[in-house]
Amino acid sequence: MQHIRNFSIIAHIDHGKSTLADRMLELTGTIEARRMQEQVLDRMELERERGITIKMAPVRMLWKKGGTEYTLDLIDTPGHVDFSYEVSRALTAVEGVVLLVDATQGVQAQTLSVLGVAKELGRVIIPVISKIDSPNARAADVKSELALLLGIEESTILSVSGKTGEGVAHLLDTIVELVPAPQPTNAQQGLIFDFGYSDHRGIIVYLRIFGGAFHKGDTLRFVAADADFVALEVGTLSPTERPAAELGEGEIGYIVTGIKKPGIASVGDTVTSARQPAKALSGYLAPTPVIWASVYPESQDDLPILRQSLEKLRLSDSSLSYEEESSGIMGRGFRCGFLGMLHLEIIIERLRREFALELVVTQPTTVYEITRMQGTVEEIFSPAKFPDDSTVKLVREMWADITLITPSDYMGGISQLLYDHEANVEATQTMPDGKLELTAEMPLRELMRGFFDKLKSVSSGFASLGYTLKGLREAHVVRLDILVAEEPVPAFARIVSARRLQHEAEQLVEKLESLLPRQLFELKIQARSGGRILAARRKSALRKDVTQHMYGGDITRKMKLREKQKKGKKRMLARGKVDIPHDVFLKVVRES
Repeated sequence: MQHIRNFSIIAHIDHGKSTLADRMLELTGTIEARRMQEQVLDRMELERERGITIKMAPVRMLWKKGGTEYTLDLIDTPGHVDFSYEVSRALTAVEGVVLLVDATQGVQAQTLSVLGVAKELGRVIIPVISKIDSPNARAADVKSELALLLGIEESTILSVSGKTGEGVAHLLDTIVELVPAPQPTNAQQGLIFDFGYSDHRGIIVYLRIFGGAFHKGDTLRFVAADADFVALEVGTLSPTERPAAELGEGEIGYIVTGIKKPGIASVGDTVTSARQPAKALSGYLAPTPVIWASVYPESQDDLPILRQSLEKLRLSDSSLSYEEESSGIMGRGFRCGFLGMLHLEIIIERLRREFALELVVTQPTTVYEITRMQGTVEEIFSPAKFPDDSTVKLVREMWADITLITPSDYMGGISQLLYDHEANVEATQTMPDGKLELTAEMPLRELMRGFFDKLKSVSSGFASLGYTLKGLREAHVVRLDILVAEEPVPAFARIVSARRLQHEAEQLVEKLESLLPRQLFELKIQARSGGRILAARRKSALRKDVTQHMYGGDITRKMKLREKQKKGKKRMLARGKVDIPHDVFLKVVRES
């Protein structure tokens, strides 16, 4: 146990965590050279496509220092702000962290956010500058900036290149020296920090053992769920599963439970012996969904498949929450909670790819607390269920504190962006490298309205963002409904700021005019709020020359056919039935 070192790598998105982990795996001989590839720990197809880490990944490495072999258990973490929860989960299972900062970009907003979590948990912090081989590297400046931030000497900051491997061996030696060995507890306890699912073996829990030992065949218990199971297999990950005789104190590994029922295993629960159960460890709170969206199958025949698909995703992604709901127009579906817009996109994409589902996704929204005129209070998650103004006394919504770091050259465009998204700037200060650190507060509704992508656009990708939830405040919002062929479409309904109502109405109607396919009748697209039509567009009908087969003859024959066609189009218009392709719903969500 004295030779075990548990640590995590934390950083802003795209600062080279996965590349550094690749070099560590290569240098320690954990993965053979012939099997080596980029982003080894990013196993999901979407992770490799986008070049980002979405899900944390534990891995065990062996490293010799001074003739002694040490066990290094690494948990690689995501860097995107949506997945801050994943980082906090990883840090509860380790004693130290490698704080990675890109030498070409310097300290970013998410760097400050994850650093704060590590300090709060009392973890040993090893500061490291990455990408020192890049021609754009500002290693000296970034070291100075990081030293001031941490209040340490510049000489204690390490320099590495995940691409060439320079400095990685020294970093591994430093981890052995500075990260403390795990401290044992008297009881048999293991803290679950993540879990996966196998069709054949059921739920596989990933856990850190704080006390005692766990063996194959042991009867174990989930403390919070009060459910017993038999350990079908125990082992470690390097990075593939390696069965072992036991998992001992201080180790990080997995246990195959054989459980195939959702809702039993949960992140933060404690695994203990069923014969001599111990108390629960102080884990962490369940993830709090930031945004909500309703997901419906395009065909109601696919509802059971969608239910099973969400259950399977929930077994491998504990931050996804969902419950069944019904809509008069859309049919039956599920209201799902997500950690942010990127999380929403990933889940929807996984449902489409892994389970071949065609889906309709409603406009995402945050939670609103509604106080009615008679004094009753309720929470609203769906724009389609947002009440009429006449019945509402008070509406409250979630606000967030944001930290934004940007070069001063982009401050003009960012200031306008903050104004457009109803932000209140609280303070601005200049960092040692000349960048501006700006703190502000803004409605979570506005933060999720494409703010992150717009910030990257106006700052040419140089600005970074971090945020924390603040609490509920009074909101000045209204519901905006969209009518297609004079029929309301709940999936397009949204809750918008009262001051931007007219602009949102015109923008959404114009967007739908370009996205919706033409019909055999004239298509009317309208935006309505408070009983008034705020914006409208008409899309001309598809035309077919019904007289093309006629050559010569009396003109009245052609006129009769055209009149008959006109009456047919009127009948179709009266029915007003429009089949909206599922990709239109996704484009409206993504581009909003």
